[in-house]
Amino acid sequence: ITLAPDHHVPDSLPPVAYNPWMDIREREDVQALNISVPYGPIPEDFQRKIRQSYFASVSYLDTQVGHVLSALDDLRLAHNTIIAFTSDHGWALGEHGEWAKYSNFDVATRVPLMLYVPGRTAPLPAAGQKLFPYRDPFDPASDWMDAGRHTEDLVELVSLFPTLAGLAGLPVPPRCPIPSFHVELCREGQNLQKHLQLHDLEEEPDLFGNPRELIAYSQYPRPADFPQWNSDKPSLNDIKVMGYSIRTVDYRYTVWVGFDPSEFLANFSDIHAGELYFVDSDPLQDHNVYNDSQHGGLLHSLRP
Repeated sequence: ITLAPDHHVPDSLPPVAYNPWMDIREREDVQALNISVPYGPIPEDFQRKIRQSYFASVSYLDTQVGHVLSALDDLRLAHNTIIAFTSDHGWALGEHGEWAKYSNFDVATRVPLMLYVPGRTAPLPAAGQKLFPYRDPFDPASDWMDAGRHTEDLVELVSLFPTLAGLAGLPVPPRCPIPSFHVELCREGQNLQKHLQLHDLEEEPDLFGNPRELIAYSQYPRPADFPQWNSDKPSLNDIKVMGYSIRTVDYRYTVWVGFDPSEFLANFSDIHAGELYFVDSDPLQDHNVYNDSQHGGLLHSLRP
């Protein structure tokens, strides 16, 4: 079991961006470690135990998904069942010296998203054919299924609703106006169904046009500029700063600004801190270049 590749708090990380993982500190076994708050590191042997436990839970879940898919075959439903596999957003397992979620980093905002659509992502099964025969993941002699198509393009979970509606033959609601509080039914996100192609195409389709036009959004609140007891899960009335983040194929840009919880309004002229990470040169987001003067033009174009 390895440690996170970047298990130290980066020097360039703004304090407001740091997640002090207070819920983890409430555990009796973690309290027994007597770790200083907020930046004290968990001992490395204990880090490995946490990571081992998380990996074990993923293996367990993977096995249960195998049982469910195999049951679809047994019930002869694989030919007319759409499968969407996703989850809540993931955990930091020591990256940036952080644990749990509560941040705008990739490790805490990304989710798995896998789709199976009969006749679209895979050919329809022949009579008696099993698409998802159960295989023991811990048996080294077990045969593995062929991997499906994988793309690095950015999508958001708000696209799942219109996509599944379209695939099920239902009308896809119109895009939501701004504001949309009194609209009976609308959608955000794009309908991805036209991008789902048979898995054996010789050439990869151009899924989303220019990938540099794709943006995924996230945000996370903070009660203060420095880590404190309620930094991870502040009550609405305690939110004083909001971190708004955009992720493109090239970079992640986050700006922490003043926030009025009574009016749900952000003040983008009240900037508390900023972050800028480039995907190619810094995929783990350890080197914040927000204050680097050579990127001033990009930052100016990104600010509201």
